[in-house]
Amino acid sequence: MTAEIITIGDEILIGQIVDTNSAHIAQELNKIGISVHQITSVEDQHSHILTTLEEASKRADIVILTGGLGPTKDDVTKGAFCAYFEDVLVRNEEVLAQVEALFKKINNSPISDLNREQAMVPSKAIVLNNKYGTAPGLWMKKGATVFIAMPGVPFEMKALMELEVIPKLVREFKRPFIFHKTIRTFGLAESALAERLEAWENSLPKAIKLAYLPGSGTVRLRLSGKGEDRELLRISIEGEFEKIYPLLEDILSNGLGEAEELPASVSRLLISKKQSLSLAESCSGGEIAARFTKIPGVSSCFKGGLVSYATQAKEDILGVSAGLIASHGVVSGQVAEKMAQNARKIFKSDYALSTTGVAGPSKGDSQAEVGTVFIGLATPQGIFSKKFEFTGNREQIVERSVNEAFKIILKELL
Repeated sequence: MTAEIITIGDEILIGQIVDTNSAHIAQELNKIGISVHQITSVEDQHSHILTTLEEASKRADIVILTGGLGPTKDDVTKGAFCAYFEDVLVRNEEVLAQVEALFKKINNSPISDLNREQAMVPSKAIVLNNKYGTAPGLWMKKGATVFIAMPGVPFEMKALMELEVIPKLVREFKRPFIFHKTIRTFGLAESALAERLEAWENSLPKAIKLAYLPGSGTVRLRLSGKGEDRELLRISIEGEFEKIYPLLEDILSNGLGEAEELPASVSRLLISKKQSLSLAESCSGGEIAARFTKIPGVSSCFKGGLVSYATQAKEDILGVSAGLIASHGVVSGQVAEKMAQNARKIFKSDYALSTTGVAGPSKGDSQAEVGTVFIGLATPQGIFSKKFEFTGNREQIVERSVNEAFKIILKELL
C-alpha cells in the first residue's frame, strides 16, 4: 500500500517555515505498513492543488494533505476539494458546536462569522474531529484512492494523525508489515564503508534493502524489509546484521550497533563506567557542551565546561602560560593539551576535551591557516592531541570539530 503526502502553503515554498509535518506523517504511516512514495509541496493556488490531486491519485492508494484549511482567504484546500470531488460545502453542526466550545474555553468569547465558516465542509466528506483547533480533518474517496486533509498546524495535525487518521486506516485497510533496523558507524567514509561491506551487501536477500545514510563524521546503515509476517522480517534483518558486526566492531558508535548519536554514546559509556567529562572549548564555541547537555541524565557524567575563546582567557582562566602560547602558537597541540589537562584539574573530572583552532573566515590571534584545529584529550592515563585540517566555511569547520571531538573521546572509552 502506497501513500503520497502533499503540503500546501506559500510559506513552505519561500522557506519561511520548514515542513516538519511530512516527516511526522511518513513516520506514522511507516509504523502501520504504509509506504510513502512521494512528498510534494504546492502553493496556495486552486488550480495547482487540483492538478496535484489528480496526479497523486494515479500514483497512490492514500493521499494525505496538510495546510490550507484555515478561515482566511489564502486557505483554499476545501474549495479545491469541492471542485475535485464535484461537491458543495454544507454546514456541519457538530463541527460548529466544537468551534464554539473551543472559543468559549480559550477566549471566553463568541466566534466570528469568519470562524463560523470552519463548520462548512464538503457534503461527501467524513469529518475527522480536531479537538485542538477549529479546522476539522476531512476523509474523502474517489475511485480507489482515499484523500485525507488535515490542518497544517503541527500539534493539531499530530493529534489528528494519532486519534483519527491512523486508527481509521488500520480499521479499513489490510497492510503489510515494514521493519527497519539501523546501526551507526563512525570514522569511516561512506565509500570506504561500502568497499568493506561489498561482499555482504551483494549476498543480501532481494526482499531486504540496504541504505547508507551519511552524516557529519558518521554513517548510518539501515536495513529495511516488507512482508506479511513481522516476526520473520525481524529475524531475517537482525540475522543479516549479525553477519556484519564482526566487520564493523572497530567503527560502531557504541560497540553494540544501536542507532545512537555520538554524544549519547559517550554519555552512556561514561555513566556505565562511573566516569566524568569536562570541556575547554575555544574554536568550537561551546557547541560540544550544547550537544552534550541536550541528553537527559547527562549531569551524572558531565562536570562542566569553559569557553576560553580569546587568548587572554586561556591564560587567565585555564592557566595556559603565555610562554607556551608564545613558543608554539595559540593554535597548537601543546596548547590544546594544556587546556585539557587544566580543565580536568579544575573540574576534577576523569576526562577533559579541548579545542583550539581557526574556524575562519579570518585567522584571529593565530598564524595557523583557516581550518586548522587541534583537539586535546586528558585521560587518567595521560594527555594527547590530534591535528585536523578541515575545509569548508566557518559553520562546517565548527561542526567537524565537534564531531571529531566526540569521536576521540568515544574511541578512548571503547
